[in-house]
Amino acid sequence: MATNERSSRRSTLKSKEGASRTARITTKKPAVRLLTGGNPQIAKGDGDGPVQAYIAAVPGWKRATCAQVDALIIRALPKVQKAVKWNSPFYGVKDNGWFLSFHVFTNYVKVAFFKGASLVPLPPDTSTQKEVRYLNIRETDRIDEKQFMAWVKQAAKLPGWLGH
Repeated sequence: MATNERSSRRSTLKSKEGASRTARITTKKPAVRLLTGGNPQIAKGDGDGPVQAYIAAVPGWKRATCAQVDALIIRALPKVQKAVKWNSPFYGVKDNGWFLSFHVFTNYVKVAFFKGASLVPLPPDTSTQKEVRYLNIRETDRIDEKQFMAWVKQAAKLPGWLGH
């Protein structure tokens, strides 16, 4: 039985009269621990499942923002590879590495383009790392979908991060 999925099992119970009946025993999904800023603590894992578990555990308005970011990435790059590493969703291209990640903070969702300094135009927020650029999305911000998908397409063509 998977620990992160809602599951049920049936057991046969005997009444005093000897007739059997089926009872449903439901096991509740364990709560996901939220780290600083509401970032969900999700186990490392490859594929869409862990990423969707991460998004589902994000609290408040940031959940819709994370879901929108995920949907835009898929629209721009339908065969994108996904994983959760270090409590953040990662997106990449097979044999080319990871090009993007996002992370939830108290007041914004930080989208990291690992080779963002090579994108045109540059994503707006700087990093202490020379090649990295960010898009910090706050509650009242509207994502420019066309620009975001253009960045995703550009970033996916660049050599990505190959770390595990």
